[in-house]
Amino acid sequence: MLLGFFSGLPLGLTGVMLQAWMAKAGVNLHTIGVFSLVGVPYLLKFLWSPFMDRFVPPWLGRRRGWIVLVQLALLAGIAALGFSSPIRALAVFALLALFVAFSSASQDIVIDAYRTDLLREEERGAGAAVATTASRIGALVSGGLGLILADRLGWRNTYLLMAGLMAIGIAGTLFAPEPETKVMPPRSMHEAVWGPFKDFFSRHGAVALLVAVIFYKLGDAYAESLSSVFLLRGLHFSLTEVGEINKILGTIATITGAAIGGSFMVRLGLFRSLLSFGVLQLVSILSFMALALAGKSYPLMAFAVTFEKLCGGMGTAAFVALLMTLCNKRFTATQYALFSSLAAIGRVFFSSFSGYIVELVGWANFFLFAAMAALPGLFLIYFLKGEITEMTGSARAT
Repeated sequence: MLLGFFSGLPLGLTGVMLQAWMAKAGVNLHTIGVFSLVGVPYLLKFLWSPFMDRFVPPWLGRRRGWIVLVQLALLAGIAALGFSSPIRALAVFALLALFVAFSSASQDIVIDAYRTDLLREEERGAGAAVATTASRIGALVSGGLGLILADRLGWRNTYLLMAGLMAIGIAGTLFAPEPETKVMPPRSMHEAVWGPFKDFFSRHGAVALLVAVIFYKLGDAYAESLSSVFLLRGLHFSLTEVGEINKILGTIATITGAAIGGSFMVRLGLFRSLLSFGVLQLVSILSFMALALAGKSYPLMAFAVTFEKLCGGMGTAAFVALLMTLCNKRFTATQYALFSSLAAIGRVFFSSFSGYIVELVGWANFFLFAAMAALPGLFLIYFLKGEITEMTGSARAT
């Protein structure tokens, strides 16, 4: 839970908080828009993940050693960002923000690898739920609470406070357990780079599994990409109404869904969880279609948002457990980073066409299309039953 929280904490500091700081300081909109590129390290983290698989720090083991190192870098980077200024030294401000994002992406690489190495197969659903929940809370603290604190304490003191919080994360890492199984790291950088690919593509159904990773959350991504725009422009709800329901209640529903999904996965197993939670995700998207057909309705809006976020959280718990199951522990950092980047790039690329689809077919048909976009992932999971069952059986035996 601690590692999940501190994995989510830097997100708000390089996202919402950074944009608000620049807006308040009077930075022009074009520059603020360009600063969204600070998030690029999260998409490209697979490029340096082999380095973290190959080399073992001389302290705290293969994973925890790296976690402490990048957490120290985050602590220093966040504090330095607090002392910088988007007006007096914009270039330095940008470089520090990029450094924090790079360190945060590196922390994600090694925490994901550590969680995958540590948890037994039957623990992965609950572990994914705890990590997802804590990460969301961490992002809320830095992005939501952070804005409130900045209004009262100022930007510098708020960033220094967030940097101080990272010290708690370091303490958690120091007391975290080592994985039960000792794994031999790659013997060379060549093996660290190409070994993960050779290992994965030697498996039966490898290509289909990769496509399933890209498509499993696609329908959910389509629905979420324009959900706020739909509520504001399509049905003319107020900013306050959307904020109260779509953000606050929606976040609580996502966290609850992840917890419920992790709990049910213990009984259902990975394959049945992926299939049943995926079906629920599809059905939940249709609740937005019903809202579009019914028109402006506060109760129906609250139900649609809560139901969709709840089912999306359950699907996320199963999806994270799938990514952990796909990893070979020799190459966990690289393989997990690759799988998560593939899923993110797929969602970003396909959902970027959402606006054009709405203009062509209208809101109700757009949400029907989003629900149908979930079908390829579900069909792939169904036809990969043997491969998924075999992988989970092998993990349990190990």
